[in-house]
Amino acid sequence: MSQITPPWENPVKKLLREGKPVVGATITVNSVDVAAHLASMAFDFLWIEMEHSPITLETLRNMVLATRGLRAVPFARVPVNELWTAKRVLDAGVAGVMFPFTSTPELAAQAVAACRYPPLGRRGSGANLARFCWPEPDSYHDSADRNVVVIAIIEEARAVENIDAIAATPGVDVLFIGTSDLSFSLGLRGRQDEPLLREAVGRVLEAGKRHGKAVGRPSGNPERIREFIEQGFLFFQGSTELGLMAAGARQLLDPLGKSFSEAKSGPLY
Repeated sequence: MSQITPPWENPVKKLLREGKPVVGATITVNSVDVAAHLASMAFDFLWIEMEHSPITLETLRNMVLATRGLRAVPFARVPVNELWTAKRVLDAGVAGVMFPFTSTPELAAQAVAACRYPPLGRRGSGANLARFCWPEPDSYHDSADRNVVVIAIIEEARAVENIDAIAATPGVDVLFIGTSDLSFSLGLRGRQDEPLLREAVGRVLEAGKRHGKAVGRPSGNPERIREFIEQGFLFFQGSTELGLMAAGARQLLDPLGKSFSEAKSGPLY
């Protein structure tokens, strides 16, 4: 008798549903090789940065193709929370979208609608490129509706004030706290170790717990990630490829007495 293959489940969604943490590598350079190498390591997803880097849609598409079948699934942070920005990266084949400055329940609902086909949302149906690299190409529309991860980025003071309504939005999978921008929005100029910021972060975490949403934050420090997991965080934006390269250089050069900090402050040529 032939066995029925169960429907594909986005591995990040599965881990979050099981209460297990996920860690992504952040990609800021337009290198398909970097994306493929990071996707073959132990990261759970790729955070392909399109808000704060020059990565284009064409490069994103090549990264999606280069990482097919590898461990880490490709996600993209779009430059702005709009239907059309999400449409472009979804049609390139990503399995998750990070929406910046999602500071109201209306924007949270818009983010969900951008990632779902009618009648569930407002996504357009032209996804031939996405279907080509999707694990379930013959049932792409239904599979994408089930599996695309929607991440609402909380990075303004007004988002914290609206956090219960944002967290209650059906279809939002993750509340991700952009701690640097949130610090600026609170008047702290990016400083992290401040009671006001800690209070705001705590409010988001508690709202996520109340409404059954995973909560995330950036961190490239394994000890801090362990602490954050103990607090209830599950979704982590890890270091950029440049940060990982710098950390590896320090491991090699510092024991040899070659100061990494001095090299960075020296002449460029």
